[in-house]
Amino acid sequence: MSTHVDPVAKPAGSGTPHPLAVVVLAAALALDAGGVAVVNAALPVIGSDLDIDSSGLQWTMTSYAVTFAGFLLFGGRAADVLGRRRVFALGVGLFTAATVVAALAPDAAVLMVARALQGVGAALSGPASLALLTQLYPEGPRRNRALAVYTSVGASSFSAGVVLGGVLTDLFSWRAVFAFNVVIGLAVLLAVKAVLPAGTRDPRSLDLVGAAAVTGGLLLAVYGLSEAGHTGWTTPTTLGSLVLAVLLLVGFVCWELRTSEPLLSMRIFRLPTVTAATVAAVAFFTAVLAVLFFAPLYLQGLLGYTPLQSGLAILPMGMIVVVSSNVAGRVMARVGQKPLLVVGLLLIAAGVGLWALTPLDGQYWTHVFPSVAVMSVGQGVAFAGLTAASLTGVPQHEHGVAGGLNVTAQQLGGSVGVAALVTLATSVGTTETAQGLLDGYHAAYLASVAVLLVAVLAITLLMRRRG
Repeated sequence: MSTHVDPVAKPAGSGTPHPLAVVVLAAALALDAGGVAVVNAALPVIGSDLDIDSSGLQWTMTSYAVTFAGFLLFGGRAADVLGRRRVFALGVGLFTAATVVAALAPDAAVLMVARALQGVGAALSGPASLALLTQLYPEGPRRNRALAVYTSVGASSFSAGVVLGGVLTDLFSWRAVFAFNVVIGLAVLLAVKAVLPAGTRDPRSLDLVGAAAVTGGLLLAVYGLSEAGHTGWTTPTTLGSLVLAVLLLVGFVCWELRTSEPLLSMRIFRLPTVTAATVAAVAFFTAVLAVLFFAPLYLQGLLGYTPLQSGLAILPMGMIVVVSSNVAGRVMARVGQKPLLVVGLLLIAAGVGLWALTPLDGQYWTHVFPSVAVMSVGQGVAFAGLTAASLTGVPQHEHGVAGGLNVTAQQLGGSVGVAALVTLATSVGTTETAQGLLDGYHAAYLASVAVLLVAVLAITLLMRRRG
C-alpha cells in the first residue's frame, strides 16, 4: 500500500475554496441526478417517435440507472486513486459526449446505448464531486452551507428533470431535452480547471475484477426483473438472468473480502450511519423514481395532459424540495441525522400513499398536488440526512468510495427497485382498460410505501444509539 498525499485534502481552515466551486459541483450533480428523470415526461413522445413499446420505454430510464449504479463503486475508487478533479472532468466529458449521441439518436438501440454511456459518465463524476466538496469545505458552518446547496440541488434535480423534460418536449421536441444537458455539461467542463484544485495519482489497484462482477450482476438483475413482467418468472431467460446475477453479486462480495485492495471494503458497513444511509438511499430512490416513472404515464395517458402540462404538474416538487432541504440542513446540527432520515422517509411514504388514491378522473388540486407536496417535503428532509450520514465516521481518503457507495444505493433503487415495481404493475394491472393500468400503478405505489416503512424500521434499529 503506497502512501498518498492529495493536495486537495487540506487541513481544516487552510485555504479558501473558489467561490464557484460548490456551484460547479452542484451543476454536475444536477446533470447526474436529473439524467435519471429528465426523459420521463418525454417517454410517451419518444415511444411514439422511435416506435418503442412499454418495455423499451422502461429501459430508456433503466439503461442509464443500471450503468450508473454498476460503475459507481469503481468511479469512487478511481477518484480516490487517480485524483478527484481528473476523474470528475472525465465523467462530465463522457456524459456530455453521450448526451450528444442521445440527442441525435436515429432509433431505440442508439438511444439505449447513449443512455448507458451517460450512466457511466455520471458514475465517474458523482463520487468525485462529493469527495471534492467534503475536502474543499472543512467540518463546520462552511461545510454545512455547502452541503445545503449541494443536497438541495441533488434532491430537486429529479422533479426538475421531469418539469424540464415536459417543457422542452412540448415546445420543441424530446431531442431538446438532451441538447439542453449538452450546454450544461460544456459549461461545467470549461470551469473545472479554473475552479477545482488538482489531485495526484496513487498507484493502487482499481479492482477491475470487482467492478466487472458488480456491474454485470446489476445489469442481469434488472434485465431479469424486466423480463419477468413480460414473459413470466419461470421462463429460462428470466430465471437464467436472475440466477447469474445472484452468482455475480455473491462472487463480488467474496472477492472483496479476499482481495488486498478491494473496490469496497466491507468494514465500512460497521459504521451504523453509513449502513443506515445506504438503506435510506435504496428506499428513497425506489419510491421517488417509481412515482416519477408512473406519474407522466398517469397524467398524460389517463388524464390527457400534454408533456408540458405533465411537467408543470410536478413543478412544485422541485421548489418544495429546495426549501425543505435547506431547512433540514440547518436543523440537522441540532437534532442529528436520525430524525431527518426517519421523518423524511415517513413523509415520502405518506405522499406516495396519496398517489395510490388517484382515480381515473383525478383532479390536480384534489388528488395530484397534495401527493406532490407531502412527498416533496420528505425528499428534502431525507436527502439532507442521508447525504451527511453516508460520510459520517469515514476516513477522508475513503470519501470517494463512500460517496460512490451511497449513490450506488440510490441507483439500485432507481434501477433494480423501479424495474421490480414496473414488473409488479404489469403483473397486477392490465393494458386492456384504463382502470387496469391504474390498478397496476396503485399496486406499485403501495409496494413503495411498504419498502419505505421497512427502511424506517431498519434505520431506527441501526441508529438506536445515535442522535
